[in-house]
Amino acid sequence: MSNENKSIHEFDVNLICDYYSALERQGPGSPEITIKALSFIDNLSDNSQIVDLGCGTGGQTMVLAQNTPGHIIGLDTFPTFINLFNSNAQKLNLQNKVEGIVGTMHNLPFQAEELDLIWSEGAIYNIGFERGLREWRNFLKKGGFVAVSEASWFTNDRPAEIDEFWQDAYPGIDTIPNKVKQMQDAGYMPVATFILPEYCWIESFYVPQVEARETFLKKNAGNKPAEEFIANQKHETQLYYKYKEYYGYVFYVGKKI
Repeated sequence: MSNENKSIHEFDVNLICDYYSALERQGPGSPEITIKALSFIDNLSDNSQIVDLGCGTGGQTMVLAQNTPGHIIGLDTFPTFINLFNSNAQKLNLQNKVEGIVGTMHNLPFQAEELDLIWSEGAIYNIGFERGLREWRNFLKKGGFVAVSEASWFTNDRPAEIDEFWQDAYPGIDTIPNKVKQMQDAGYMPVATFILPEYCWIESFYVPQVEARETFLKKNAGNKPAEEFIANQKHETQLYYKYKEYYGYVFYVGKKI
């Protein structure tokens, strides 16, 4: 197996964290898309309790905080991300509204029916779309919302190369109608579904990585795992440009019933 085709699961998570901590976003998206998804959610107030699961360094969380009432907790596994998250909140004078904590979405530190909104951009794959929606529902008040962006197929059929890549990276990937059904089966009324535009991948996610890769390689000169990881990231980028009509991220917004 060549370096560029090495599975993402073979790399040290700390190496991945170190790389992505240098980026403003840890996945495809944009402030405009966060605000668009937020526009489908109502009944939020100053007393609303909101969590952003798999928040990373908080790029999208800060946008949420600037565009909605309530108190927001960002949760992520990596302390490095959370340290940057809380630093970013202070820089934007949002520290009284936003708090980052270290934790896992597999064992959330919240009470049953405590939350008004659960947010997760490009991170629910860590627990799995279906499992995440089912388990997280317990923490939402009746009428509360969940909003997640998730890798999804745009077509029923696709070339073998991209199909094999995603089946290895995230076997939970599925078509949009199947994802909507999974949300409905998990106890939500599907409120909105929309595809993230290409710029959320290219300008917002892949272009900033060009400089980040050079910096990362200089920092890790002679480190073979680091070099293989960058090769993996370049390969993923090339696949997106080649097959972007077959897949992308989709926002799914649901209301607990």
